[in-house]
Amino acid sequence: MESTLNKEKPEVRLRAFRAIDEPNTCELFIEGHTHVLTAIGVTKVTSSKHEWTKNPDAFVMVVESLDGTKVYGGARVHVAGGHEPLPIEQATGAMDPKIFDKVYEYAQNGTGELCGLWNSREIAGYGVGSIFLIRVAAAIAYQLGIRSLFALCAPYTVKPVQKIGMELVSSIGNNGTFYYPKLDLVATTMVLEDVPVLSKSEEEDKKAIFKIREDLNSVRDEELRGKTITIHYETSIPKLEQWSLQQAIANTKVNQLKSKVDIKNLNFL
Repeated sequence: MESTLNKEKPEVRLRAFRAIDEPNTCELFIEGHTHVLTAIGVTKVTSSKHEWTKNPDAFVMVVESLDGTKVYGGARVHVAGGHEPLPIEQATGAMDPKIFDKVYEYAQNGTGELCGLWNSREIAGYGVGSIFLIRVAAAIAYQLGIRSLFALCAPYTVKPVQKIGMELVSSIGNNGTFYYPKLDLVATTMVLEDVPVLSKSEEEDKKAIFKIREDLNSVRDEELRGKTITIHYETSIPKLEQWSLQQAIANTKVNQLKSKVDIKNLNFL
């Protein structure tokens, strides 16, 4: 099957899996994300150890060619647990330790983070990074059983996550914001407090997320600004029965990072 994207009528697969189950796909994710970050001037990511690939509580979404050889975009949902702090804690904890208590508070009922969102120029303009991956992340969060979902957003992703019901966490940083990963970029702390009901999401997004939740594996033609893309949704996470949310909750603790902020492990949206 051809892996070259047909710009006239693009057709892709949006698939979810546990990071530790697919190291090769994680490598394609890392390559694509690194390329996008380098293009915006964040160059210190190549030496990152990408510990999330070994984290049993990390789940990955990829937008890929139908033959699986090309990854056009992706995102991740990390669940708070004992294996590593959430990326938002690693990114901002040295600047404002209050993030640790905030995550721990939400983690008692199951929490996670939407992070590492990116899409290649090849697929830009079809809503992959701004709409569809974010909606799928909300559906994945429900599948995992967590009740809340954090995100550390770049300026251009604040509005898209607000559409699924995320709100500013004003008690963290400077009214919810940080200069991260460098001084000319602003990151905003956001949280979706009610993953099961999405009470503050916009109606169009809520309907779309519920549709994904009800039918995790389906094919749909999605439209955005006059462009249509065919997406093969395969968002039922394989081997999920081998993972336990209750174990992750039991393992949560108030993290404390004594090191300086490390931009080599870049995971903001």
